[in-house]
Order: sequence, then C-alpha cells, then structure tokens
Amino acid sequence: MTGPPDQPFRSLSGMRDVLAPESSRRRALVGEFAAVAGSAGYEEVVLPLVEDLGVFRRVGEATDVVTKEMYDFVDKDGTRIALRPEMTAGAVRAFVQHRPTLPWKVWYAGSNFRHERPQKGRYRSFDQVGVEVLGVDDADLDVEVIALGWRFYQRLGLRRIRLLLNSLGEHEDRVRYTEAVRRHLHARRDELSEAALETLERNPLRVLDSKRREDRAVIADAPKVAEHLSEDAAAHFARVRAGLDSLGIPYTIEDRLVRGLDYYRRTTFEYVADALDAAQNAVGGGGRYDRLAEDLGGPPTDGIGFALGVDRILLACDAESVFPAPSADMDAFVVDLVGGAAARDLTHLLRDAGMSADRRFGGGSMKSQMKSADRSGARFALIVGDDELAVDEVTVRDLRSGGEQRRVHRDQLIDDLRTHL
Repeated sequence: MTGPPDQPFRSLSGMRDVLAPESSRRRALVGEFAAVAGSAGYEEVVLPLVEDLGVFRRVGEATDVVTKEMYDFVDKDGTRIALRPEMTAGAVRAFVQHRPTLPWKVWYAGSNFRHERPQKGRYRSFDQVGVEVLGVDDADLDVEVIALGWRFYQRLGLRRIRLLLNSLGEHEDRVRYTEAVRRHLHARRDELSEAALETLERNPLRVLDSKRREDRAVIADAPKVAEHLSEDAAAHFARVRAGLDSLGIPYTIEDRLVRGLDYYRRTTFEYVADALDAAQNAVGGGGRYDRLAEDLGGPPTDGIGFALGVDRILLACDAESVFPAPSADMDAFVVDLVGGAAARDLTHLLRDAGMSADRRFGGGSMKSQMKSADRSGARFALIVGDDELAVDEVTVRDLRSGGEQRRVHRDQLIDDLRTHL
C-alpha cells in the first residue's frame, strides 16, 4: 500500500457497527436471557465461531443456508472451514466431542454469518441467543423449552408475541410428507414462481415457506402434515399441546411451519411479533432434532432447542416501546481547574471504591468542563479549584437538584457520596 484510500473504509454490505447506547442494550438483553435460562438449570456454552465445513453440511445439503448463504473457505493449513451460520450444529458437535452428563441443558449467545440479501432486521452478521437440551425424549421438555422463550419475551415487556406450533412427525413421517408435498407441487408447477420451482428441486418443504403472491394458492391446497403423523408422533404432539394449555401459553397450530433446516423432527415452533411487518416478523423458533447427534458422529441422542434473533427482538421492543437501553449515567464527574492531577487521582479513588467516575482530559474552562459533566449524566460534579486544593477539599455539586453544593474533605468524600447516591 502506498497511501491512504481515496475514500474512508466502510463496513461491508450487510455488516454494521453497533455503538452505544445500543451496544449496552444488547448486552442487557443477553443478561436477561441468561437469567431466564439459568432459572431453569441451563448453563452457558461458548462455541467456536468457525467449524469444519462438514459440521454445517449436516444441517442439510438442500437448504439455502448451506448451498447459498454460508461463508466457507480453505484455512491456511488446508482445512475447509466455515463461519457458523447457526449455532445448533456447533452445540451438538460439542456434545458429541465432550460427551457431558445427560441431560445436557445449555444456553448460548453469539454472532452468526449468512450471505443473504440485507434488509431491515436481517444482516449478514447477526446475533442470536438460544438453548439446546440433549439426552431427553419427553414431550414435557418440549413444553419447558417453548415456555423459556415465551417467558423471556414477557420479561422484556413484549406482549404482542404469538406462538406458532406444528409437528413434522418422526423421520419416516417427514419422508412421506415430503413426497406428498413434492407430488402436489409438481402437479401444479405451472402456477409456481421461478424461485419456488428452484426450491422445489432441492427441498419441497421449503416451498411452503414462500411468501410470494403467486405461490399462495398452491401452498394453501398442499397436503397437511397432520395427515401423515404416526400414532406415536401424534401422541407426542398432543402431550405438548396439553402442557402449553396447562401453563396458559396460547398458540396457533400452523400446518405450514416446517422450519428452514433439515434436521427438525416432531415438534417445531416459531415466535412471531405482530408489532412488526408480517413479512419480517419472525423473532425466533426451533424444534426437535432427534437424529442430528448421530449425523455428527455421536450416538443416537434426542435433542430440542431454539434460537432467537436479537436484531428483530429489539425492533419488536422498539415497536412496543419496551426494554429501552439501560442508563449509562455516571456517579460523579470530576471538574479539575488546577492542572489535571486532582481529576486523575479522584477518578481512580472513586472507581476503586466501586463507583463510576469520569473526567475531561486536556483541561478546559470551568464552563466547558461543566458541560461535559452534564453530558455524562453524572449525579454529582466534583469540583477542585485553587481554594479546594489548598485545604484538601472537594466541592460536591448535585446536578439533579438545582445545583445544590457542599464542601467535603477528601478523606470523607467516599462516605459522603455513598450517603447521597
């Protein structure tokens, strides 16, 4: 490189920077999710951002996530790797590798990457929170997992969330259902959009997710998965519905809910936010994936989980005017008129005592430093001028009570502030 670029660098398409206060809001959201999951015995798992490409290929070779959207490349040692497009496959890989005690109940939070068309609430780099449970075949666990997501939305203050519920049955049920859908769509292929025809060749069930106007009539007449459920799968689904009814969690049976990844079996579900536009109102979802551990080289293991999209959740919060960014107000802002050493020492004194404190570097007039104190949102301005310095005192000005102030000896400053905070 011979010099600076002609134009400043910008973030790549579909990527973005998250600045304060939004960054604090996202961190607070993860904290709320951790509290909900932790209350039910889930422990955090931190997963690698990159995995062997084969881990995600097991998600489904016929899905857009794998065939079109995944960022994959050859590492410097020749390994074919991928940035994770979702987190369930990585969590199951970790289970297969470490064989933790069953049941393994974990929660996670992190970034994922998909090369898809950016739009409101959808980025190529996006954050999710989620849970996974492996090692239990019990419909009541499905209820627990679904209820965790529901409780989390309520904790954020969201009230316009709907739960959509379906069952894809056992593996053999899904195979039969897929074939029935394939036959139906092929018989009416002349009515489908070009995009739907392309999807039909790879994954017929994904056509049922189409929101295109020209596909609606064909999809509306498609076979229903309930007509292809085995007796055991139907009983499992009935138990899930009964559990949700008992907990008072409302839901809508959605026959077209097939989810976008191939590993789902039996219970599938999705949360939608009615405060958002219908085309982009999905804020999370999940289901059972009872064969995924086996596909990744482990023993046959039952599993269920969900992932919730942070970006769209926050858009829903904005639409309902709930869960604002947490306050970043400071306890104290030091106004130093005697060279800066007092501000240096006082800010560190307060921080060591567990308080938040800031200052202005580079000096400045009393007026300019007080403006900085106001912008910081600090409760108190701690003013040190020549008079205060001479007697080792600090003027404490209350910035939220009309500017009331008092002189406090430095040795008593911490106790004084604790009394008034």
